[in-house]
Amino acid sequence: MKNVLGLLSFVLVAGGVTGLLHEWFGWFRLFGFLRFLSPDGYEVYTNLLLVVLGLALGAAGDRIGKRHA
Repeated sequence: MKNVLGLLSFVLVAGGVTGLLHEWFGWFRLFGFLRFLSPDGYEVYTNLLLVVLGLALGAAGDRIGKRHA
């Protein structure tokens, strides 16, 4: 479970950060499939939410790992 949460956390944080860079600077998107999660006009807010959700999942994965170690 810890590995799944870590992978999901990485995908959400990396996708959110690259989505923000794409919106602000026009750079490439690393995980382009995440753009389908955001409604039109709310791309920045959605990418910020993805970063926060990814960090929360990463913290939860760390807590699971420490509890079972």
